[in-house]
Amino acid sequence: MPESLPLLPTSVIGSYAWPSWLHTALAAAQRGEYGPADMKETQDDAVDMALRDQEDAGVDIVSDGEMRRVGFFTAEFYGHMTGLRELPPQRKVGIVGHDQRESYEVVAPITAPNGLGLLEEYRYARSRTARPLKMPCPGPYTLAGRLKPGTVYKDRMQVAYALAKIINDELKALAAAGANFIQIDEPSYAVHATSPRDFVDLFNATIYGVNAKIGIHLCFGNFVGRPVAKRTYRPLFPDILDVHADQFALEFANRELAELELWQEFPSDKELAAGLVDVKNYYCETPEDVAERIRVALKYVKPEKLSVTPDCGFSQTARWAARAKLRAMVEGTKIVRRELEAV
Repeated sequence: MPESLPLLPTSVIGSYAWPSWLHTALAAAQRGEYGPADMKETQDDAVDMALRDQEDAGVDIVSDGEMRRVGFFTAEFYGHMTGLRELPPQRKVGIVGHDQRESYEVVAPITAPNGLGLLEEYRYARSRTARPLKMPCPGPYTLAGRLKPGTVYKDRMQVAYALAKIINDELKALAAAGANFIQIDEPSYAVHATSPRDFVDLFNATIYGVNAKIGIHLCFGNFVGRPVAKRTYRPLFPDILDVHADQFALEFANRELAELELWQEFPSDKELAAGLVDVKNYYCETPEDVAERIRVALKYVKPEKLSVTPDCGFSQTARWAARAKLRAMVEGTKIVRRELEAV
């Protein structure tokens, strides 16, 4: 990353809140009222909006808001793949949950002959901001979670390794195009925390040979703002520190800063992007709230190794709250920077 970054750089995890018009545009597209050029124009505008909101708040390292990704990864990534047959959701009525989302059966070896679309995402976002840019990408184990192996693969891990090769090619193309900070999103590691050594091997295969700063984001799920696992990272430690990632992005705000001590208990040279803004709560933090959380984090993490982020992406948060939370995050970080400079 550029040397000009301040102490305690602020960033986002990846996704950003959709404006109302993007929801209505997607509904219109699903009714067949938009052509491909209409949808591209709409999504370009949405990326511009997400970047503007982050820059207006003063965020140091921005993302494109994942504005082209419907539902984190489902339509955007699986739509680029061959060898999949879509299955109907298990439940269509009632409170929204993961069993209302689509899934797929693997019917042939998985390929992505034209890539996964990240290169186009990066090139557009890079042309629209001068700020440091982070490119998030869902990891293969998380992507494999919605794919039934069928008779082609033995189990979920074998599906994940097939996806890892596809993702690795995409990441190398991103790095060659100039992307210097790539984050792999693997919430499923924390959900299935009984096999950390397997996850280490899979992750390292996924990013092998990628010439960029690598982050890993581990959370407990955020679909409609609801976790899907017991919210503890401890079963992953210390094994997970063997992943070849430069930075860990972990959620702490919604867990009242629980498990920050893991960073001291299992010391490493990794950076910590600490989630210190709660995206699952409509209480909008004040700058002092964020500053106090940063002070607690600094008891366990050296300032030069700490970044400040929300717990997770803002895709499940209303835009007005996302904007307020980003402003508080940045202003709270400035408070602590001044305190550190005065020492």
